[in-house]
Amino acid sequence: MLNPALLWLIAGAVLCLMELAFPTAFVAFMMGISAIIVSIVALINPPISLQLVLWLILSTASVFLSRRWLTPKQKGSLLREAHEGETLTEILPNQSGRVLYEGNSWRAVCADDHITIAAHQPVYIVKQKGTTLIVLPRDFPLFPLD
Repeated sequence: MLNPALLWLIAGAVLCLMELAFPTAFVAFMMGISAIIVSIVALINPPISLQLVLWLILSTASVFLSRRWLTPKQKGSLLREAHEGETLTEILPNQSGRVLYEGNSWRAVCADDHITIAAHQPVYIVKQKGTTLIVLPRDFPLFPLD
């Protein structure tokens, strides 16, 4: 019969190599690293049930921690294509107003903090930060003329 430490080492290597073949957002890789750590612990011969519990705890913790540390923080999502809406209220500089977008009323601020957008004007939604839309008036010059 094979040594449990060797079995954990083989399982860890297989899981890590699976990540190369089938990308799983580092889940298989983290499970493999956890199995390799358990293979080191298995050298002191703890019961198999303790090894399994340790592997489950390490795998779960490492997956959650890798998602937290390795996932880039998004400051706001850029919309992939230009979406249009219509202002429901006036949007003053450095203040918020309301925009009708996809049939719903959204809180909105102007991307240019020097512009006032009148009510019932068409706008482009250029970014979204949480539940706030960042908008520009449809007639806003994207490339100012010199």
